[in-house]
Amino acid sequence: MMGFDMVIIGAGPSGLQSAIYAARSKTRVVVLGRVKKSSLAKAHIENYCCLDETQNGLDFLKTGIEQAKKFGAEIFEEDALEIEKKEGQYLVKTESGSELIAKALIIAAGVRKNRLGIKGEKEFLGKGVSFCVECDVNFFKGKKVAVIGNGSAAASGALLLLAYGNQVYLICDELNVDDRLMGQINASGIEVLKGVKAKEIKGKKKVEELFLQNEKSLNVEGVFIELGSKGPIELLGKLGIELDDLGFIKTNKKQETNVVGIYAAGDVCGPPFQVAKSVGEGCVAGLNAAQYVRNLK
Repeated sequence: MMGFDMVIIGAGPSGLQSAIYAARSKTRVVVLGRVKKSSLAKAHIENYCCLDETQNGLDFLKTGIEQAKKFGAEIFEEDALEIEKKEGQYLVKTESGSELIAKALIIAAGVRKNRLGIKGEKEFLGKGVSFCVECDVNFFKGKKVAVIGNGSAAASGALLLLAYGNQVYLICDELNVDDRLMGQINASGIEVLKGVKAKEIKGKKKVEELFLQNEKSLNVEGVFIELGSKGPIELLGKLGIELDDLGFIKTNKKQETNVVGIYAAGDVCGPPFQVAKSVGEGCVAGLNAAQYVRNLK
């Protein structure tokens, strides 16, 4: 188990700016996340104050990574799988199997647009279709279920469903996870269907069948859509973080959540989804989280 003053979840503009300010404040900081997964990585910046020319988003983030490292922050290019409170601190478990313990957290994980856009997805939401394995696994004990996704959220979700006695199908283009998770999947009873996509979800009053684009179909009672890394709702569900009516994290002007020691910044706090807002909130979160940690010493 590795100890830090602060764990920052998210390697986008808000997470990196938080890391820069927190590290400059002489706190031991680690950032979790993959820069290439940031929504900014495939975009361009052209309306950012004092940046005259259009800049590639990925280059912008890489510069932020180097700045954070220069001031002493550590960068772990992996996703967080679970967060829990432990003896007044926060234990963060990552997809590589690492366990990080910290006095404070900054949630800067962005927002996840993880809908498939297929027939039946909206119609059967809450009737067999779910976007959160941890939230709904109890409703599917011992049933046939399908998990759709290519990353750590899909893999860990499939393993959790298997532990509840389900027959599990994992549908993916290509499973992009680390060796530890891949080993667990390979050693499990999960049936992995690679190189296929979901086409339509069917049923009468609830999910009964999942059709694939290769013309095959699966008789399932649950379809879990897990496209991407863990989102803030899944990660923070056990901690009692307060959300607004639209599902964004509520914060005050210090970027504090309702849970002591947990801060949030960027898109997870709601619109407008702009780099300038994310960087500003990251600055505020980093400074205040560092002050919180120093006051504990």
